Amino acid sequence: MENLNLTYKKYPAYKNSGVEWLGEIPVGWETLSNKYIFRLKKDLVGKNSSKYDLLSLTLNGIIKRDMDNPQGKFPAEFDTYQEVNKNDFVFCLFDVEETPRCVGLSAYQGMITGAYTVMKTTTNFNNRFLYYFYLNLDSDKRLKPLYTGLRNTISKDNFFSFKTFIPPLTEQTAIANFLDEKTAKIHKAIANKQKLIDLLKERKQIIIQNAVTKGINPNVKMKDSGVEWIGEIPEHWELLPNKYVFKLIKNQVGKRSSEYDLLSLTLRGIIKRDMENPEGKFPAEFDTYQEVKVNDFVFCLFDVEETPRTVGLSKFNGMITGAYTVLRPIIDINNEYLYYLYLNLDSRKELKYMYKGLRNTIPKDNFFSFKSSIPPLEEQNVIVDFIKDSLSKIDNVINKQQSQIEKLKEYKQVLIDSAVTGKIKVV
Repeated sequence: MENLNLTYKKYPAYKNSGVEWLGEIPVGWETLSNKYIFRLKKDLVGKNSSKYDLLSLTLNGIIKRDMDNPQGKFPAEFDTYQEVNKNDFVFCLFDVEETPRCVGLSAYQGMITGAYTVMKTTTNFNNRFLYYFYLNLDSDKRLKPLYTGLRNTISKDNFFSFKTFIPPLTEQTAIANFLDEKTAKIHKAIANKQKLIDLLKERKQIIIQNAVTKGINPNVKMKDSGVEWIGEIPEHWELLPNKYVFKLIKNQVGKRSSEYDLLSLTLRGIIKRDMENPEGKFPAEFDTYQEVKVNDFVFCLFDVEETPRTVGLSKFNGMITGAYTVLRPIIDINNEYLYYLYLNLDSRKELKYMYKGLRNTIPKDNFFSFKSSIPPLEEQNVIVDFIKDSLSKIDNVINKQQSQIEKLKEYKQVLIDSAVTGKIKVV
């Protein structure tokens, strides 16, 4: 990461800011109470809400919501929403500690929930500089001394008494332009790395799909699988109905739940839940939960289309919700091969034709009639080793890219902090 102190000049002289976390600011910068910078707005849209775009404050700034393809909850009416103009600030001044992003500068005309605080600035201020200044404060939650009450609320009186560090207007503009340019380059670099990560993840899926449907010998004779989405499979592979592959396990833990680790099916596979620091909802009792042993399969056979991951192979002994289906192989098979086979099916939602009802449920009879493609055991082992080796190499590249993305984000934060607090001189 670039060393800011070596790359950029410092101001010729500094003075005490009077703020412990900040230390010194350049001579020539003012400390100005927010009552001289911001003006509170509260223009409700009332019955005219249909004329406004709906806006949201997110980690990506203030965005327009897509009302044609809505995601999330919406109120029955928007009469209490408030008008937002271009260059207005939107602050979330409640639940500040828990909210990922509490400040936005709007590039749009629209409306936003009345729970937020909308403000405009007075003259002689560059709004982009002020946005970067408050984005920096929000990133480290440095307004914590202003919190009151259980909901970590910043009262408007406290906010308007807070002092912002203000350079001359020309310097505000120069700092804002500098940060616009630098952060745009950082965002582009992050986007390129994220695009590569997405391509690598697609490559992982292709490797798994080809290996569990075609094998890894390109010269093997093929036969029609009879399954449209698979096409041909190696001639010597079996297509075996699942009633000959799995048996259903339904051992409820009953009053012995305290003896078991709690398991969950996630995108990362089956994980142990931390009961010492619980996250999410838990039932009052676990009597109806079912036992899971190492190498058991856990399937979610309902809401299949909407559920990100509906198959897991357990590395743990424990218990899991009775809503899931626990299965145990009854043939001599490499469980990891079988897992990759169904991971591929799940990622592509290839069992869609079996769905029943509004909740996209796969009936157990349908599942047990489905035919799994089964190579000889020795070949299964070779396929699993090939998949694991290939995925490991790709994961190493992905991890490096993700590490570089984190460093770029850190650098961006250091750059913003250094510029808006006068640690570096950009003009």
